[in-house]
Amino acid sequence: MNRLTTPSGSYELARFPEDPRDRLRAWDAADEYLLHHLESGTGERGPVDLAGAGQITVIGDRWGALTTALAAHHPTQITDSVLTRSATAANLDRNGIGTAKSTVTLLTTQDAPPERIDVLLVRVPKSLALLEDQLYRVAPHVHAGTVVVGAGMVKEIHTSTLRLFEKILGPTKTSLAEKKARLIFCTPGNPGAVHPRTDGPWPVTYTVDQDAGSGSGLTVVNHAGIFCADRLDVGTRFFLQSIPTNTDGARVVDLGCGNGIVGTAVAVADPDAEVVFTDESYQAVASAEATYRANIQGRLDRAEFLVGDGVAMLPPASVDLVLCNPPFHSHQATTDATALRMFAQSRKVLRPGGELWVVANRHMGYHTHLRRLFGNSEVAASEPKFVVLRAVKRREQPRGA
Repeated sequence: MNRLTTPSGSYELARFPEDPRDRLRAWDAADEYLLHHLESGTGERGPVDLAGAGQITVIGDRWGALTTALAAHHPTQITDSVLTRSATAANLDRNGIGTAKSTVTLLTTQDAPPERIDVLLVRVPKSLALLEDQLYRVAPHVHAGTVVVGAGMVKEIHTSTLRLFEKILGPTKTSLAEKKARLIFCTPGNPGAVHPRTDGPWPVTYTVDQDAGSGSGLTVVNHAGIFCADRLDVGTRFFLQSIPTNTDGARVVDLGCGNGIVGTAVAVADPDAEVVFTDESYQAVASAEATYRANIQGRLDRAEFLVGDGVAMLPPASVDLVLCNPPFHSHQATTDATALRMFAQSRKVLRPGGELWVVANRHMGYHTHLRRLFGNSEVAASEPKFVVLRAVKRREQPRGA
């Protein structure tokens, strides 16, 4: 846990789920820069009168640092991550603020934005597509007097980032860098904004080509922010060539489902299978449901779509097969913490004899972790870059056996 100090106060903040071994902070220099700017001003831009600012909307808040620090001004947070949502609630409680409606409003990227936005604060996401989609969504709700300030680390802000603000909202400038962070200033409704507000290009739909195993010929629907939006990524393609498809009516989990192509491929191959799609991203679960509906007719009762922390919401020993293509990034940080949490959760929800199948870059060395958790791990398929691993939850041996 770390303490963020701002001109208006000091806050204890942690990521979610909280792990005392995790040394990554719940805020960074970009959050700090933005909060200091709002109260003291930066360069040619003066401070923002938050007390009389009207409706404040925060997009892309990583772990709730901005929302917590601005809670006195009743902000609305819009996030794609249920982990961010949970972190925000926990951080508000941790600082004695709470999540009462009179304090903050928590929305997802699938919800309608506030009708009128007077201050728009944007933490630049890793995905340029997600930024584009969210700017298009809020554009009809800002006005000529809206204060728009973006923030990100220097390595996160590119010319393409600034062009999106310029194209969708209006003329855009950047601040000087401070602690490797930078601010973005945008003026919506300015006569210099020559691009009309139109609907964004999302979601994107495409058909999988014929060398993707059980996914060949299927339709994929991707909302903004999903990895490899306009084509099948090579890891998933290799996974689809390897996963079991004769599941014999099993209860199957597509863990970290993304656009849902893996779980949908199982459902197409086995009409009796019951498939649970789960991801921490609201955009991902919406994509998975759209992909499933585009390929499956009349069997919607055989699928479940859940936004959550892995499979933590499922009962123990309730599934037969878990299929997982785990991430190895948390925003800009490279980490295996998410994958290891997914593996541990999978073991809990698998029935005895149930299996976890994982595709990963070979160098991640997940076979070691799986052997430690399951007592076994075998290579189901491999190529120079990727490996598919299979681990089985062993049946409990009776005492004395």
